[in-house]
Amino acid sequence: MSEAVALREIGADEFVRVWPIFQSVIAGGDTYSYPADMRFEQARDMWTVPPSRCFVAECDGKVLGAYLLKPNQPGLGDHVANAGYMVSPAARGQGIAGMMCEHSMEQARCAGFTAMQFNFVVSTNATAVRLWQRHGFQIVGQVPGAFRHAVHGPTDVYVMHREL
Repeated sequence: MSEAVALREIGADEFVRVWPIFQSVIAGGDTYSYPADMRFEQARDMWTVPPSRCFVAECDGKVLGAYLLKPNQPGLGDHVANAGYMVSPAARGQGIAGMMCEHSMEQARCAGFTAMQFNFVVSTNATAVRLWQRHGFQIVGQVPGAFRHAVHGPTDVYVMHREL
């Protein structure tokens, strides 16, 4: 990469730049519970309509990854952030997810969140589990067979949490 990776917030009007990554990630059926046939409008609204915020990691004008930041729950649970991260298959292994995680925690702190929780980390996604643990997240719960993995069938999911 000839330029540094930049992280910035985008609106619904730019989500089309994230869509190819989004589609490739959910098509695998191994990390997200979103349906493989999810429509663009549904994904865009889920990731960009407030209180959700969408950020991209880009370099040389190309989107390498994106993340969603939102309250984990409404009302009395809205002090805990939730996030989801997607990295382009071509950009994996370059530290993009870690950069986005650090950025998301800073954005969450600035927005007044006191903690961050991932509700649905597929247990077989060992790369993500290790990455989130390196960033201070702990597995605080395990839900047996909650994910229908495309290859492994019923697979456990973890709830991961950390204070901000």
